[in-house]
Amino acid sequence: MGGQIATLAVEEGDMVKKDQILLELWNKETKARVKAAERSADQTCIISAKAQRDADRSNELFSKGLASEEAKEAAVTNAESGLAACNAAKAQVEVTKASLERTQLIAPFGGIVAEIEGELGEYVTPSPVGVATKPTLDLIDNTCIYIKAPIDEIDAPEVVAGLKSRITMDAFGQKEFPATVRRVAPYVLDLEKQARTVEIEAVFDNPQEFLLPGYSADITIIVDTSEETLSIPSQAVMGGNSVYLINSDGTISEKEIEVGLSNWQVTEVLSGLTVDDQIVLSIDRKGLEDGVKVSVEETNKDQDEVSIEVEIG
Repeated sequence: MGGQIATLAVEEGDMVKKDQILLELWNKETKARVKAAERSADQTCIISAKAQRDADRSNELFSKGLASEEAKEAAVTNAESGLAACNAAKAQVEVTKASLERTQLIAPFGGIVAEIEGELGEYVTPSPVGVATKPTLDLIDNTCIYIKAPIDEIDAPEVVAGLKSRITMDAFGQKEFPATVRRVAPYVLDLEKQARTVEIEAVFDNPQEFLLPGYSADITIIVDTSEETLSIPSQAVMGGNSVYLINSDGTISEKEIEVGLSNWQVTEVLSGLTVDDQIVLSIDRKGLEDGVKVSVEETNKDQDEVSIEVEIG
């Protein structure tokens, strides 16, 4: 419904409660019609109640032989007519109230007023059928913050609702927030110039009040885990599941390994290496081949991490 904004009861950033009036269009005439309908209904129902009392009295007198059947039936008919008129008047009150509600924007839920497009005294018009227009007021429910993200269609078969995940946000650096996948879309998106993706939603396990709608975020979904295992950086693994092993004499040799779980960071080694083995990490350097001598540079001492998680991010 269109009209002139007469009341703007909130400002951007305000916290509002469910059923709170946010905005009202000019509606003095409609409010007057509501009052008139209520008064008319009250009067009609008073008359109906009196007619019902008269009918009850006529029934009693008729049972005692003090009133004719015609008088009794006339009183009953009058009572029924009065009741119908009372109900019709009450229905008319609801009709006028519905017209009034169309001039009021009421919060359907508690939340934060994110944006207001209209101004006091400004005229607003409803959206044409089939044409989406920007809302006059944007209300955000901050009690159900969740993450919506696309994943590659190749990874989609492994992702199901209930999987644990980790969320990071630029606003909080490397801090991780535990979450759970709640929905996996049953369709694939094919956006122009983009890969085919499947949309997922994840909810925070421990929602924090300081999380704001609109933060950019990255999500890592854990599809499998392996405890107490040897792992190496995935960058060290060559295509045929082999690595360059650094021998005691400083030379290198290609060594086949059996791998288990892996992600873009680390790969589980089931056999072929021990915790004490040293391997080449920079396998993209020119000149690497069996028998070549290399100089060893110290890296992270914790490369033999004892747990590994298969992740999709």
